[in-house]
Amino acid sequence: MNTRIFFLEELNRLRHDVLSMASRVEEALGRAIGALKSTDTELADEVKAGDAVVDAMQLKIEDQAAILIATQQPVARDLRELVTIFKITGNLERMGDYAVHTARAAIKLSGEPPFRSLEHLERMAETGKEMLRAAIAAYLSQDPQSARAAAALDDRIDTEHKALTGEVLELMQEHPELINKAIRLLHTSGFLERLGDHITNICEGIIYMVESKHEELNE
Repeated sequence: MNTRIFFLEELNRLRHDVLSMASRVEEALGRAIGALKSTDTELADEVKAGDAVVDAMQLKIEDQAAILIATQQPVARDLRELVTIFKITGNLERMGDYAVHTARAAIKLSGEPPFRSLEHLERMAETGKEMLRAAIAAYLSQDPQSARAAAALDDRIDTEHKALTGEVLELMQEHPELINKAIRLLHTSGFLERLGDHITNICEGIIYMVESKHEELNE
């Protein structure tokens, strides 16, 4: 088989695997926030157990990318894409961890009365999922402008995080007995806020891959 054709076929397989990993992370985020909203501890346990699959996917993709670099010696844009794949999978793995942290919060808050702040967490997670889908679409289409647009959605997550923080601090002042629960909400919000930062990192990688320049999107 022609060496170039072989390389492109393997690269396409990697792209498909990246899409599968991103879809798995998106599903985990959705299930984790669902468990938090419904205080479904069984669903939360499923999210925690599924994290091992995400970790395994990361290792598989990165091993394959490393083999391509070593055996095919790609240059220019091909090499930048393989380097970017490492950046994408590393950030996806961290996002999977945040889904687990959210699931753990669901377990700890189970049996508690509903908090109004959960609506902010839900909107943060939904925006994060939207950002992730847009970022991976930008990667697959090799579209840096779409990557910039995806990163811009992080402002919505930051706005929700600030609103939640204000509400929770007020809750702590009015109901000191709920401080431990309030702190869990703040921690969970912090994880989801960093979710947007990781997707922004992916978007920066896409710009580097296509335009060969480093651009700071998370200012």
